[in-house]
Order: sequence, then C-alpha cells, then structure tokens
Amino acid sequence: MPVTVVLDWTPNTNHSGLYLALERGWYEDAGLDVTVIEPGETSGLQLVAAGQATFAYSVAEGLLPARAAGADVVSVAAVIEENTSSLLALADDGITRPRDLEGKRYGSYGSPLETAIISSLVECDGGDPTRVEHTPLVSDDFRIGLSEDQFDAAWVFDAWDTIRLKDVDGLDVSTLAFRDWFACIPNWYTPLLATSADIISENPATVRAFVETTAQGYAAAMSDPAAAAESLLAAAPELDPTLVRESATWLATRYAASPGAWGTQDSETWTRFAEWLADAEILAGDPRIEEAWTNAFLPGKS
Repeated sequence: MPVTVVLDWTPNTNHSGLYLALERGWYEDAGLDVTVIEPGETSGLQLVAAGQATFAYSVAEGLLPARAAGADVVSVAAVIEENTSSLLALADDGITRPRDLEGKRYGSYGSPLETAIISSLVECDGGDPTRVEHTPLVSDDFRIGLSEDQFDAAWVFDAWDTIRLKDVDGLDVSTLAFRDWFACIPNWYTPLLATSADIISENPATVRAFVETTAQGYAAAMSDPAAAAESLLAAAPELDPTLVRESATWLATRYAASPGAWGTQDSETWTRFAEWLADAEILAGDPRIEEAWTNAFLPGKS
C-alpha cells in the first residue's frame, strides 16, 4: 500500500522514529510503501485534507484552526508528549524568568500565537507584557541574531536550537522552558502526526499499520538513540553529526514517558489548548475537539 508522509520541516531528530523504521524495513514488513516528502508552499495538513498525502507531521496550533475552517484532519499520534519550546537568550542579558523580558527585545516571526504566549508568560509572572518589544527576525540563524545584538530573546526548540547554540556553537545562553511554566500557558502537541477522517474511514488498516510501525520506530529511537541518529544522518547527510547525535540522546527520554507510551495524547491537553487559543482570539469557530485526535491506532489500542 503506498503511503505519502509530508514532513513539517527539513529532516531533523523529531523525525528519527520515521527514518529508523524506514531504514530497518519495518514499513515494508507491514506492507507499506512509504514516501517521505519535505514541505513546500502547501502545508502537509492542506495536502492531507485535499487527499494528496496520507499523513503529515504538523502542530496543534495548525490542526485546530484547520478543523475550525472545515478541514477534517485528525491527529493520530503525539510525536513528543510535552512541548520542548524555550525562550533562549545570552546569559549576560539576565533573562532568567518571564518578567525579565520587560524592556527587552523578543525576536518575533510575527505570529499571533507568539504574541499571546509571550504576553501570558510575562503577565503571569507579574510583569507588563506591553513593555516587551517584538522585533522582527531577520533570519532563522539565532546565533547571528544574538551575537550581533539584533534581539535579546527568541523562541527555540531545545532538542535542536538550544543544543546547537549551547553545546555545538559554545554560546553562554540561558533558557526559559515552556514546560516549566505550564501553570501560565498550556502544553500542546508539537509536532504530531495527522491524517484525515476520510482516510481513517476508508483505509483504517493502513492507518493502523503506519501508526503502529511508526510507534515501533520511535520506541527504538528511545531505546537506541545512537541508531536513531545514524538513520537520520544516512537520510540527511548534510546535517551536523554532533548536533544530530546529541539531539537524539536528549529526545530519547522526552518523546514519551516510556517507549510503550509513545504517541499517546491526552484529552485535557487538547481541551485546555483549544480553550486558550479561543480566549486569545486565535481560534475562531468550532474545531470539534473531541474528533480532532485519537489514540485508537497506537499499539494495543482500539
């Protein structure tokens, strides 16, 4: 059975379980002919909704608005159980908690989600979010932006950017991990694996085979991060080997609480995030949250 998977970004360690399962032939063993596609101008969710792809790596903040707009896309697995985002700054700038962003420049992509998250963090910590300057990012190279004083803090992902800046590039940085502030902001799934309700209805056996095999790949990546790193490097040799290996090790204990728990999603996490998006006026319409996700295709589930 042919299966097309659209990535959410260029290949990185978030995709290690996929590449490990491909390298070991597990999809073939499950009767699946898997093709991996990097994203283009059309998002993976749009391709899945249009019937032009079977699965897509995506994020909850993309899936819920898409559903509210009429796209019947469904999350079938959480790739990482907790958000691994952080705010990163040079240690000399003294940003050790959200309210320290007062009077500082936040390097922004300009998305409403960023504004809402930064404002919630600062306000919850007793600060004034109006005193945070949102400075447009010039590029994705945070090292240049920090070292050339283009901004004071930026939103990064610990498994990639923090490791690259701190451990590979050797910058003296500090981070504010979102997971340490879930009393102020919600957790949400980023990335996740999504398909469509039509594919689930028409080809449930294919969905189950893909999700179960992918879960096998991520369980192996958790148990053997060195093997996961090598499979990714074989698929994307342009990546920095040190970054990939250290990132694979870091994620091995964070994809899920245990290899057998990989992919599991939680109703409270989805509901709280959807309500938070609506309160922040980022989510308009009804995403039918109870139909937005399922654990039914994970190993041992039904």
